[in-house]
This record gives sequence, structure tokens and C-alpha cells, in this order.
Amino acid sequence: MFSGYLLNTWTVATIAAVVAGVVGFFIVLRGSAFVADAVPQGAFAGAAGASLLGINTLIGLGVFALIGALGIGWLGRRGRHDVATALALVVMLGLGALFLSFSVEYAPEIYSLLFGELFGVGTAEVAPVAVLGAVSVAAIIVMYRPLMLTSVMPELGEARGVSSYRIEMCFLVVVALATSMTLPVVGALLIFSLMIGPPAAARSVTNRPYLAMCLSVIIALVTVWAAIALSLMTNWPVGFFVGTFGACCYAAGRGWAAWRRRRAVRDDMDRPLAPQPVSQN
Repeated sequence: MFSGYLLNTWTVATIAAVVAGVVGFFIVLRGSAFVADAVPQGAFAGAAGASLLGINTLIGLGVFALIGALGIGWLGRRGRHDVATALALVVMLGLGALFLSFSVEYAPEIYSLLFGELFGVGTAEVAPVAVLGAVSVAAIIVMYRPLMLTSVMPELGEARGVSSYRIEMCFLVVVALATSMTLPVVGALLIFSLMIGPPAAARSVTNRPYLAMCLSVIIALVTVWAAIALSLMTNWPVGFFVGTFGACCYAAGRGWAAWRRRRAVRDDMDRPLAPQPVSQN
């Protein structure tokens, strides 16, 4: 399980989990789960086009992820955000289908882009993933205060001179960067599961931002490590375990939150009433 040829797998999966936990916290906080699904799934069209042209698929992947994310942000400012996201996804998937129709040698590559190749990670892929992952986390750290403000109280942010649209576009660039970093290795479906499940579970447990973000990273790490170990033991897909663990963690988080609410209500009901002062006439 920890043999030499799997060392790259554990390393890249760890980096992907950390990035997904950090970026995914703000995806959940801002209600951008659809965007996190659309950008990686639509970006494979860029990889298909790059493969058709005979250039590095990472270039096409990064370009389409960036164009898709910025397109969603631009269209979302002029209309409903969910509609803009759906339109961007449809256009990118349509282009991907067109590019793939010109080639008959795409099945293995598309499968890897959707589900990843965690057990086939080369040594040369570790460094780029590590660099882009560090850039993504650093960008979130730099943007933390305005990003938090526009996520929780956008009106107050505008009153203080923080442009919600500008922060949104910068955040979408980070999402595209994180997608480009992880998509060839962990796949579109796997990174989407990591960006939504653990952060949503963490948000259900605590309302403190720093604690929720750290908890999100921890849950993502445990999820991906357990998924790899179980995949090696059962020969089942890694994505199945990641998606299942993410859903279970979220359900557990919601259950914990519901239990805390019921306990708080019960404690309030059991608390004795304060004696009322006797008025003297």
C-alpha cells in the first residue's frame, strides 16, 4: 500500500485534499456548488481540443477552465447565476463532444479526466500539482478578508468599497486554477466530491470560519486517504469511496447540528425562570 510506485499517488492526493478543503470552504459558503461542478466537467473540452491539435492537454485544460469560470462570472452579473452556470457548462460540453467526434482514440483519456488516474501518477506530475496547489492556497489566504466579507455580508462589503463582482471573478480564477491542477490526476467527479462533501460537513459542525476551514481540510484528507486504502484492498473505484464518504460526513454533520439545536432548546426549557421583582406601591 505504501510501496514506491504509490508514493506519488499519496502525495498528489494529499495536496488535492488540502486545496479542495480550503477552496471548497468558500464554495460552500458562497453557495457556488454548481460552479464547482460545471468548471471541472466542462474543462475537459479544452483537453479534448488540445489532444486533437497535438499540444499538451494541460494547456487546453487550463484555458477552458479559466474561460468557463470567467464566463460564468460575467454572465452571472447580467442574469441569474444558476442559468449562466448551466449555459457555460452546456457550451463547454458541446464543444467537447465536437472535438471528440473528430477522433476515435479518446475513451481512455476521457475516462481519466472524469474519474482520474490516481494509481498512475508520474513523478513529473507531482511538482506542477504542488506548485499550483500552493498558489491556490496562497491566493485564498491573500483574499481571505474581502472574500469572507463578500460571502457573508456583500452589502456591507460594497459599502466599504469592496467590489463583490471583482472578488467573485478572482475567486473563480482560483477555482479554475485548482481544477486545472487536480483534474488530470483525480478527475472531475473526484475533485467535485472533495470540494463539496468535507466543507459542507465542516460548516454543519461549526460556524467559526478558521475552525471550519481546518476541519474541512482534515475531513478531506481522511476521506481521500481512506478511499485510496479501500480502493487498493477492494479494487473498487476511488471515486466511489470519496463520494460515499463525503455524503456520509455531510449527513453526520447535519445530524450533529440537529442534535445540538434540540439540546439547546431542551436546556432553555429546563432552565428555571428568574424570580420577578415585587413591585411596591
